[in-house]
Amino acid sequence: MSKLNIDQRSIRDLLTDKRSDFLIPDYQRPYAWGEDECATLWDDLFSFAFPGDDYERFDSENDEYFLGPIVTFKNLSGQLEIIDGQQRLTTIMLLLRAFYDKFTNMKDKQSVKMREAIARCVWKTDEFDEPDMERLKIDSEVASDNDKNEFLEILREGNVGDGWKSAYARNFAFFQRKIEQLVSEWPTYTVYMATRVINNVILLPIEAESQDTALRIFSTLNDRGLPLSDADIFKSQFYKHYSDTGRKDEFIRRWKALEEGANAIFRPMRGTPTDELFTRYMYYRRAKKGIRDTTTASLRDFFGADGYAMLKEDATLDDLEALLGFWKRVDAQEGFSERVLRRLFVLNYAPNGMWTYLLSVWFLANRDSKSALDDEALYGFLNKITAFILAYAIERPGVNALRSPVYPEMINIVEHRPVEFPNHHFNRANIAERFRTYVFTNGRPVTKSILTWWAYADPDQPLMDLDTTLEIEHIYAKKRNEIDPLVDQSSLEALGNKALLEKRVNIRAADYRFCDKRKYYEGYTDGNGKRKAGTKIAELKRLTQVMGDFTEIDIATRTARIIDAFVDYLGNNGLLS
Repeated sequence: MSKLNIDQRSIRDLLTDKRSDFLIPDYQRPYAWGEDECATLWDDLFSFAFPGDDYERFDSENDEYFLGPIVTFKNLSGQLEIIDGQQRLTTIMLLLRAFYDKFTNMKDKQSVKMREAIARCVWKTDEFDEPDMERLKIDSEVASDNDKNEFLEILREGNVGDGWKSAYARNFAFFQRKIEQLVSEWPTYTVYMATRVINNVILLPIEAESQDTALRIFSTLNDRGLPLSDADIFKSQFYKHYSDTGRKDEFIRRWKALEEGANAIFRPMRGTPTDELFTRYMYYRRAKKGIRDTTTASLRDFFGADGYAMLKEDATLDDLEALLGFWKRVDAQEGFSERVLRRLFVLNYAPNGMWTYLLSVWFLANRDSKSALDDEALYGFLNKITAFILAYAIERPGVNALRSPVYPEMINIVEHRPVEFPNHHFNRANIAERFRTYVFTNGRPVTKSILTWWAYADPDQPLMDLDTTLEIEHIYAKKRNEIDPLVDQSSLEALGNKALLEKRVNIRAADYRFCDKRKYYEGYTDGNGKRKAGTKIAELKRLTQVMGDFTEIDIATRTARIIDAFVDYLGNNGLLS
């Protein structure tokens, strides 16, 4: 069982402890508190120190203000690496430094004593308990924080340099202004407030025995900010590797670009966008190791193996950059043939995200020296995985079900063998029957997947932007069914009664009869002479030109066409037994 040292302590007790040697590690995020957070803290502390604006109503023996936990672990250098509490501890240090400067020119006994007490909170002390002004109680190595030196300089010198615009500089200046205002409006209160802050504001230091334990504690305690992500931890390992080889600045530049690129295109359900990039890369490295096990290790466990050995390879960052570049092109719909972009559009509506892992592995295994891919091979691969993933979602729903057939194919990809899913082919009659009996409700992701595939099976279907909001349209409207019920009510949710439709069009067309829907599908001019664009779904436009109505028979006919076409698609991609 992991051991923890937990002890509620005042700011004075915590910071004057000889063991207090805090480090904001390289993998932490930059300091992010702004003036709003500092103003809230100042107002809270003032109200605490002077209840009802009266300094005599404060009980110095019993009154306490709990500021929050500080979660740390002792690293190999003996420093306390801060996992949680960086923002509040940094802000408290800035506040104490501002008070220290204000007391510099005050000669009364209480101010001198308070200045000496604060000095022992900000600086380490020698064997005679005298502050050593060259050694701060806190240090920062945050890799992506270009302003951290300003923080340390402010603590050392108490000055904000010309042109400094960092959050540290702004917040320090804010506290200086608030203290000046306090001295001006409540001159006798200044020393009381400083005293009550360091003696009665309480922190809860939690010292864990390891980084992993500290991170778990943080994830449990923290319900406001974002816990450190896997990518934050990986960043620290990269940072150390590149620093050791004299390329620290290069790494900082490349990592910043990596984070910004991932943030721009990935929207993961869990973790950060950079975590998502690492996840897609993990499947490539798993395949290279020949791992078929359907139990997938966590990102941290996978990349943390052998002391984060994978993150100490120069090729790893190169691969991540190339992989990000590939997905940026996919997101921008650039750098590929029209037919490939159409396949990628369909996969964007796949019922789960496994296709992104498969395609990531395929890209990394098949790219040339300029990260280009052979169009014919890519097009064939996209068709193969589209057919397989959609059919498998009907036969065995759920992303986890795909692990068994997909993981071996990932190994085939990196070993440059064809992707064939040989043990998971579909029987033509069985899969057709599964489609006919499957209930394609709008809530099932595969419904939109099949409708997207069907839309782009039409050679006249134009490529749409990936950010187009598409909804599922009932061609025979639900409202119409209430007035003129279908004989077989299951026809309402049949594939043949559904199509993709842009949200802006669907809102207008939703409740109408087909003869009324036609103008919305085609586009029309409103009463003010303003043109309202129709749909870009080619099939719906064509239906308006050749059909006066859409009936129950038409639903059945169209359903059969969709199912037959998809089963043929499976056969064309070698997936029928």
